[in-house]
Amino acid sequence: MLFKTFSSLLCPPPPPPASTLIADDFATFFINKIKNISAQFSTPQSIKHISPANIHSFTSFSSQMLYTGGFKVSATVTIEDQKITEMLTLRNCSSITENSPNAAYTQCVQCISSGCHWSSSSQRCDWTQGPGPQLNIQDACKHLLSEMDYSEPEILSLEPNKVSFHGRNNVLLRGRNLESVTKIRVQGDLDCISKEFPVLNRSSDTLRFHIPRSGTKGTVKVCVVTPDDRCHGNSTITYGSHSNCTGIQPTVSWSSGGRKIHVQGSNLELVESVTVLPSNKVLKTQYNTSSGDVWFHSPPYGGGGQFSALLNVGNSTVHCVGYFSYKPDPEFTGFTSLQVANDLQVNIQKKMDDLNLNISEVNVMGVRGGQEYRCVLEKIESNAVICKIKGESRVDSLTISIGGFSKDLEPKNSSLYFLILAALILLIILGAVVGFIVHRKSQRQMHERMNKQLEMLESNIRRDIRQGFVDLQTEKSDLIDNVGAIPFLDYKHFALKIFFPEAGPLAALLIRDIGQDSEQTTIDEKCQAFAALIRDKQFLSCFVHALEEQKNFSIRDKCTVASLLTLALHGDLLYLTEVMEDLLQSLMDQSSNTNPKLLLRRTESIVEKLLTNWMSICLYGFLRESVGQPLFLLVSALTQQISKGPVDSVTEKALYTLSEDWLLCQAQDFEALKLNVVFAVGTGGEVSEALEVNALTCDTIQQVKEKILQTFQRKFGFLFQHIRNIEIEYEKDGKFVMLQEVDESSEIRGNVTMLNTLKHYKVGDGSCIKVITRNVHAPLRSQSSVKDDENFAVKYFHLVDPEIDTDLSAHPEKKALKFKEMYLTKLLSTKVAVHSFVENLFRSIWGLPNSRAPMAIKYFFDFLDVQAERKKISDPDVLHIWKTNSVPLRFWVNILKNPDFVFSDLEKTPHLDGCLSVIAQAFMDSFSLAEQHLDKHSPTNKLLYGKDIPQYKQEVKSYYKLVKDQSSISSQEFKIFLQEESKKHQNEFNESVALRELCKFMLRYFTKVSQKLEQTEAPDKLKEDMQNVKELFENMKRSGWS
Repeated sequence: MLFKTFSSLLCPPPPPPASTLIADDFATFFINKIKNISAQFSTPQSIKHISPANIHSFTSFSSQMLYTGGFKVSATVTIEDQKITEMLTLRNCSSITENSPNAAYTQCVQCISSGCHWSSSSQRCDWTQGPGPQLNIQDACKHLLSEMDYSEPEILSLEPNKVSFHGRNNVLLRGRNLESVTKIRVQGDLDCISKEFPVLNRSSDTLRFHIPRSGTKGTVKVCVVTPDDRCHGNSTITYGSHSNCTGIQPTVSWSSGGRKIHVQGSNLELVESVTVLPSNKVLKTQYNTSSGDVWFHSPPYGGGGQFSALLNVGNSTVHCVGYFSYKPDPEFTGFTSLQVANDLQVNIQKKMDDLNLNISEVNVMGVRGGQEYRCVLEKIESNAVICKIKGESRVDSLTISIGGFSKDLEPKNSSLYFLILAALILLIILGAVVGFIVHRKSQRQMHERMNKQLEMLESNIRRDIRQGFVDLQTEKSDLIDNVGAIPFLDYKHFALKIFFPEAGPLAALLIRDIGQDSEQTTIDEKCQAFAALIRDKQFLSCFVHALEEQKNFSIRDKCTVASLLTLALHGDLLYLTEVMEDLLQSLMDQSSNTNPKLLLRRTESIVEKLLTNWMSICLYGFLRESVGQPLFLLVSALTQQISKGPVDSVTEKALYTLSEDWLLCQAQDFEALKLNVVFAVGTGGEVSEALEVNALTCDTIQQVKEKILQTFQRKFGFLFQHIRNIEIEYEKDGKFVMLQEVDESSEIRGNVTMLNTLKHYKVGDGSCIKVITRNVHAPLRSQSSVKDDENFAVKYFHLVDPEIDTDLSAHPEKKALKFKEMYLTKLLSTKVAVHSFVENLFRSIWGLPNSRAPMAIKYFFDFLDVQAERKKISDPDVLHIWKTNSVPLRFWVNILKNPDFVFSDLEKTPHLDGCLSVIAQAFMDSFSLAEQHLDKHSPTNKLLYGKDIPQYKQEVKSYYKLVKDQSSISSQEFKIFLQEESKKHQNEFNESVALRELCKFMLRYFTKVSQKLEQTEAPDKLKEDMQNVKELFENMKRSGWS
């Protein structure tokens, strides 16, 4: 209230006679005004001591600065601890005039409000002469107010009534009796002081004024002020969000301008105009209230370049995203007309452009006899505009208008048009005739070329099939049948590969090597305590069942426990056999085994893995004595047969194989070579006698090294060197040249490098190859093997073409078209070559040396017969399946597929594994009771042994019958057998480690095992022993033993 009162009373001081105003003049004026203010408060004496002496001095300024618009100064008054600051506008009193209706009263009001003196006699405003009382407007101008005669104004509408918070220029106010309005007053809801703005132009029913910017969004009230300072009307204007421009469409205009450019964005109704840069042209915008669409028309421009748009919103501008450019005006070259029913269709020809005209932009009028007819547009194409004139038959000319562009068109000469059309038709006919002749000629050439290629293809196929037939009929089993000493693995390593196929760190701890220190006595005592515990059948049975009932006890854990039990009880195989029989009976009695044919089919329980281990222990002697040699000969024969033909070094696919998945279908033409290989002895250049090695021209350097080492081992019975420790040289023109897998001369296709072969180095039949040992000839070491590269299969290729586009004409040895079926005879050739070895192996497995089956097989088959009688199973197929699942499937298939479990220094390649899988499948099919129905859709591995399987099945049935008819083994005989097996391999395994690992499982599931003992009503002594073992091992952990 204080500020408002002070603001309304402050007025500038009268001018002194001199040409300058000083601070004391203002001080005198302010003291008088402050006294008037103080009169409104209850304690006016509080400021009675204020005098001009208390005011600080200021620099003087010239009265010439009081121009017509006024001079703004800031005045600050301090009252005790309060400070009041106000912006004042000082005006030249003699320049205050008014030309509006009721000018005398209006001029008087402005004069008194500015602190000037109003002369009633002269009806003009002048400077105040000396200090004096300040009159208010009502007292000074009341005699003029009574003379006024005006009607009360009324506001009907404001256009627009919503503006940006940046304000709006030229707001239109519509109303009645607006002649007497002196100014516009705007009052915000939260504003203490209203704002007043002058009238820009007026009439009786309209006037315009500017809306200022606002710091916030919201609604303000607007009223009109009459000369008596009363405000009339109560309209509102809303301050909204700022406009936002996200783009303009279209982005191209023709040179003549006038194209409608649409503005995209939000709050566009607040836009007043558009400024086009860089021309700075201000264009008026159009706004569609129903659609909210805002646009402007592009100005004419004859040049090029990019233009941007600024939206003018109040006293602010908004930059539009994007640009638009100018293209030349569209060029219309002529038109033709065609009568369609009662209408006239007009086709207007135009040159192609980038304007993307639409139908709404083009206006076409037809002219005939001075009369205009509208042509309704139907379609606009890149080089034509099609429209239709209703009810007319012809027109003389056309007028085309597009924005600011206009053009008159005359029709084309019809005779010329038809002449050109006839010429075009003639050219088309001539072109078609020439094209037909050329096409016929090219077709004939292509037909001849295809016939030639088909003849070559047919010849190649015929040659390959004939060669396959010849190989099949002339295949000689020249594979070796004597390999000298067979490199059997010793028993403990064989057993560990069966027990722990993954060969983890635990497996190494379970072997007791020669000279290994014995375990400490304290640990042995605890292990002995646990060993005594597991030799109680009731405890061991509860222990196994409790573990298997746990959901988090995986199949891997079951296999580990079974193998640890096997090693822990290896010294007492008789007890292990009794435990296994009890567990097998429990497994057969489980309610979940409703289908007895599925028994022992998988390894899903501890006892099933235990059976596998037991068979491996009991059949190891039979394996070495009867089956080992046929198995090793088969593996050697397969390796030799595979190496007789090309083998791709990258994919490992081969021409000679038993598996269709590993069949090489892109074999090049190759020749067999006999190489004379000598071995460097010492460093003085001495060499050994020549060793004849068979190789192929398509062999890589790595494959040649492998064949040399294999031949050496077969002849002398031991390995010469590891393949990484040798290099080979080729004698050429009396000098030895190093043979490398990859060198500067290697062929490169795209980013893939071809491995060097003997053909690449032009090594011929009978050539001399020298083998150099790297550790002796270190300076000659060339490079490590490229197979060590983790991206070997991506960077290199051998026989299988890389997946890139190549010109086959540059590589005639490559076959453009490959049929896998053409090479299926190679599967049969390989089968024929190794067939005798396969049969010898199979018959050594189901054969009866000395007319007696291995003791373990006879004993276990009798056990299964007893269990079938106990379960009252009369179906002979069930017994056949039990026996098949327990020995052939569980033991022999594992040996067939993993010969590296039996032999040392045997590398099982993926290709060899694929061939062994085919043989193992044929072996299992021989034990199957199901009849095979083979046809052309059957897998090749089934077809390969399809004729042999029936014979094998008969032999298997005879084998099972002979075993059953064989006299039973007495308990004493089998006991002696088991004791001898245990004694043979005494002290080969670290039983203490196995016992500690087993005890970890007991401690982990101690509660579950205890509950299982409670359920079986185990004696208290057994529970106490288990608790004692637990305490012993826990004390061991606390004492630092692991």
